[in-house]
Amino acid sequence: MNRTKNLKKIRKKDREWDIVIIGGGATGLGCAVDAASRGYKTLLLEQVDFSKGTSSRSTKLVHGGVRYLQQGDVSMVFEALQERGLMFKNAPHLVTNQSFIIPAYDFWGGPFYTVGLKVYDLMAGKLGLGPSKHLTREETIEAIPTVEQEGLQGGVIYHDGQFDDSRMAISLAQTAVDYGGTVLNHCKVTKLIKEGDLISGVVVVDQLSGEEFNIKSKVVINATGVFADEVIQMDEPEKKDMITPSQGIHVILNKEFLPNDFAIMVPHTSDDRVMFAVPWHNHVVVGTTDTLIENHSLEPVALESEIDFVLETAGQYLVKQPTRKDVLSVFAGLRPLAKPEDEKKATKEISRSHKILISISGLITIIGGKWTTYRKMAEDTIEKAIMLGGFPERECITKHLPIHGFRMDIDAYNDPMAPYGLDKEEILNLGEEEESLAGFLSEKLHIYKSQVAWAVRKEMACTVEDVLARRTRALFLDARESFRIAPEVADLMVKELDKDEEWKKTQLKDFEEVAKNYFFDK
Repeated sequence: MNRTKNLKKIRKKDREWDIVIIGGGATGLGCAVDAASRGYKTLLLEQVDFSKGTSSRSTKLVHGGVRYLQQGDVSMVFEALQERGLMFKNAPHLVTNQSFIIPAYDFWGGPFYTVGLKVYDLMAGKLGLGPSKHLTREETIEAIPTVEQEGLQGGVIYHDGQFDDSRMAISLAQTAVDYGGTVLNHCKVTKLIKEGDLISGVVVVDQLSGEEFNIKSKVVINATGVFADEVIQMDEPEKKDMITPSQGIHVILNKEFLPNDFAIMVPHTSDDRVMFAVPWHNHVVVGTTDTLIENHSLEPVALESEIDFVLETAGQYLVKQPTRKDVLSVFAGLRPLAKPEDEKKATKEISRSHKILISISGLITIIGGKWTTYRKMAEDTIEKAIMLGGFPERECITKHLPIHGFRMDIDAYNDPMAPYGLDKEEILNLGEEEESLAGFLSEKLHIYKSQVAWAVRKEMACTVEDVLARRTRALFLDARESFRIAPEVADLMVKELDKDEEWKKTQLKDFEEVAKNYFFDK
């Protein structure tokens, strides 16, 4: 994960890669791990930072999708449940077993969901995380003391996975590198190179220096999520858009709204979607919405109506109605849904199954899908790349491949440093060895100064935003607190990267521009 060394690799004009992957989100990183672990010469290019887009803005769930079972998309639920189990086994430092409770406010609700979730359990098979069961009214209140008690009949408990999406992304990048792959952030592909009618590489610009590179590759994979159409149109300018972006937002509340370790799942909101309130890093994530968006962007902004909807819906199931004053951070993400053939289909009805497209010139595009199925999406994509590139066939090994940092003996529920896995001790040691890195950067969010140095030295963090949004989750957990500690982060990075005061000023201005979308005046 040394960016300077990796830039040197792509400067070599005579080097030809087997596979170049455009996009450093869940899908692209999964492809990089799969390709590198099979021994192919692999390069991943991300225009901003790993998981900058959709992949850092999820509900933080690793799940089969109870909603999709209800819609009858059984094959997708089955695949997702299998993949959920594999994520749990391959990354125990990042993925935890989360208990969810569906509060029942009518007599038929409890039995109805108990039966449905038994089917969910059966489909998970040996990779199940625990049996679902019916709860009495008293048991439901004991588990969630803040639940709205008026009209409460009981509840149903079931199990799914929970994780830290950006930390998983960084761990995947590190895993790809562990297997000989090369990854680069802040490198934007601006053009596809063709020999005759076939794609033979990409033109990429380093967004930090402006340097341009021509990179040769036997196969190019487009794994850019909501930006997939832009890359497709570099290949075929007249091609119609394939992606329908749907915006989902989440608000972060104080732990007092959900003091125990149980999450709430609301199966039917007023717009007939599913809503979750989930404990995460000693806070509560509440979401999500489903709003069709005309234009996609790197930094989508939550709409006022979306914020109101989430707070109002949460208040229907909690004793205390959360208000804007309670919101510590709000973030928006765009789902890269494959456009349906039926234009009248609502976004919530569009399948999250993935599709792999291969153009006449050889561009492989992977669209759709979700975090839980990232590994299977990558496996399917690399199988196509092997065929297209005429590579020697090598078996996929990612089903049982430990993710970087793999560690069983860590308390992923209560230890804020758990997502670092085996790297945890080294980070803490930095604080003991170097006086300038001793102690907390934010005691409130349990972030150490040494995490900043580690992010720069070992995780390719290049900007203040990289550190505060994705290497630590400060911006997503408490926007005001992240704003407060930003100057100290910049000071630490100036030293690590050998930058000057002008760089610091620019960084803080850029971070302020992004951070203002995560909070509003109370």
